[in-house]
Amino acid sequence: MKKLVLASALLLAPVAIAAAGQTATIQPVVAATMPAPIVPLSSDPGTANTAPKSTPKVVPKAPAPRQTPPRQTSSTKLVEPHLRVARSDIKGHARVALTFDACMGKADERILSVLVSERIPATIFVTARWLKHNPQALQVMLANPDLFELENHGQNHIPAVDKPVSIYGIASAGSPEAVRIEVQGGADAMLASGIPAPRWFRGSTAKYDLSSIAQIRAMGYRIAGYSVNGDGGSLLGAAITEKRISSAKDGDVVISHINQPTHAAGEGVAKAILDLKAKGTEFVRLQDVEDRGDDDTTE
Repeated sequence: MKKLVLASALLLAPVAIAAAGQTATIQPVVAATMPAPIVPLSSDPGTANTAPKSTPKVVPKAPAPRQTPPRQTSSTKLVEPHLRVARSDIKGHARVALTFDACMGKADERILSVLVSERIPATIFVTARWLKHNPQALQVMLANPDLFELENHGQNHIPAVDKPVSIYGIASAGSPEAVRIEVQGGADAMLASGIPAPRWFRGSTAKYDLSSIAQIRAMGYRIAGYSVNGDGGSLLGAAITEKRISSAKDGDVVISHINQPTHAAGEGVAKAILDLKAKGTEFVRLQDVEDRGDDDTTE
């Protein structure tokens, strides 16, 4: 009862003082002595006392699909060897070696007929694929052994590079074993066609890496580079092809193609042969003269 009276007096004291016009200072009640109010949880998600949501489950991401590495290997250094034959050193009597790639497709009779009718010697690099589809042209070449030297251009026209690279959109052999098969397969097809064992090799695209050059040399071949690109892979026009080839100088080795009879370049090749002959050019095959190649391709 005494506690109740004391509490009432404390509550009524400020009212009495205010009524008397006096100012009173009320000491704050220490919060620790008062129990915290109990506030009911609200269902409104915007209020501060909303119950915490449950932690969402973390779904692991599916692993990214494995990417196939590109064929191009930036660390693979490719070389395009040069080759020159011994010069005549006679003014107005330049010595030039005409070499032709017979990759696949059909024989270009515009070129072949000029070589035969004008008695122009040349070195022809044939693939197994070309031999299979051109028996008649092969017989013309075999019937003129004083004109045509037939050499190895591979089995399937695959770049003879032992690393996985893409050259002009063509996938390379990609391994030493595949290089061996490409080179040996071309030679086997030549022997089966009645051609003497080849001594020179020129791979598709005429590009190699140094290790594949060493491997091909160990197989007993010299690798045929060139010094004049006559027809740009048989993709140039007739006029520019004729100009390039007819501008060949003493000691040059010209590369062109004899397997694209529908391309304009072949017309330019045939005309350039006649241009060179009119200048007094001496035409030679690779087997006839001394030569010099770079990148350890002939030494």
